[in-house]
Amino acid sequence: MTVCDNAAAFAALLPARGSLLALDVSKRRIGLAGTDQERRLATALATFERAGPARDLDRLGRVVRERRVVGLVIGLPLNMDDSEGPMAKAARAEATRLAIALALPILLQDERLSTFAVEDAIAEGRLPRPRKGQPVDHHAAAVILADALRALHQ
Repeated sequence: MTVCDNAAAFAALLPARGSLLALDVSKRRIGLAGTDQERRLATALATFERAGPARDLDRLGRVVRERRVVGLVIGLPLNMDDSEGPMAKAARAEATRLAIALALPILLQDERLSTFAVEDAIAEGRLPRPRKGQPVDHHAAAVILADALRALHQ
């Protein structure tokens, strides 16, 4: 399948209906957010600890099947000057691996400031304050997905 850098190319690969799944991928965790079948609403779903490529793929595959996912959105951690560092290169490699393994088109969505947006929402009371040590990666995935939905509807 295809890994896209822009929303228009990604949209051209999608059927008219079907949910999207966004991933906020790090070395330790994967945050998940999903849309409804009409792709109107981004919802934070869950964060899971990485357990190795095979087990991570098995977990993602189950979510893809259960939610009838037709495309993935993966956060691309660009530098503030738009350059790609080691983390962005790792995200591209992960996207390519998942596109092949899950046979889904993937949109790489700029994720700069997504964690800041989550922290800001928590500080303002728009999101509940997590307990100490509780991950918020799924909320960052929801920010990434909301940004992608805006780009898809432009």
